[in-house]
Amino acid sequence: MKKLMTLISVLALTAGTAMAEDIKVGVSPGEHAEIMEEVAKVAKPMGLDIKVIEFSDYVVPNQALADGDIEANSFQHKPYLDNQIRDRGFKLVPVGTTITTPMGLYSNKVKSPADLKDGDTVGIPNDPTNGGRALLVLQDFGLIKLADGTGLTPTVLDVTENPKNLKFQELDAAQLPRSLADLDAAMINTNYAIAAGLNPKTDTIAMEKADNPYVNIIVVREGDETAPWVKTLVSAYHSDAVKKFIEDKYHGTVLTSW
Repeated sequence: MKKLMTLISVLALTAGTAMAEDIKVGVSPGEHAEIMEEVAKVAKPMGLDIKVIEFSDYVVPNQALADGDIEANSFQHKPYLDNQIRDRGFKLVPVGTTITTPMGLYSNKVKSPADLKDGDTVGIPNDPTNGGRALLVLQDFGLIKLADGTGLTPTVLDVTENPKNLKFQELDAAQLPRSLADLDAAMINTNYAIAAGLNPKTDTIAMEKADNPYVNIIVVREGDETAPWVKTLVSAYHSDAVKKFIEDKYHGTVLTSW
């Protein structure tokens, strides 16, 4: 009987090992990285070992995924992914939603958008999707008006009304917090704001509306979307434990999609 129990234990251990999978998930710094580390804790007892890989910009994570260097990424919204697929031909697909991080307007020089003066310089991201998003938010703040029909990716060339004659400095999204001292204001993505020590709730002078089309997503290569590990990854992300972590840590500056 003792030998039989030992054999059963060995078989169970072998089966558990066979079921375990290791994946690498690419993220951007800040809340995406912090949340994925929490997801990894939830996923481990489910048989999925997640190694979180941080990338310092928005371009490399999709290339790394397409090249097979990582199995998934979690840092972008669908408009950005759609633009990357259109421009670079990536065979990538979203498999689940994650969080929404409203973009904020930050400034060391003024207290509100209305305080910006004639000819002031506003920094915006230099990638088409987030740059367009920044312009749309600035339009919502009443600072500019954009041409009709530009969709989600307007450019500075689409600005039709600019009463304050604002100048737009297009910079890499990750560089904007470091450049804030040289700008009059800057539209900064929440993940880069948090990574730079800015508090989106207290340091912004204005914040994007919560009901926006920029919910973030988990992305994998085409063909992997039905893999069992993908289901586990999404289930772990959508767990009550991760939701509580987000609510407790970010106090409403990061919103869950589930």
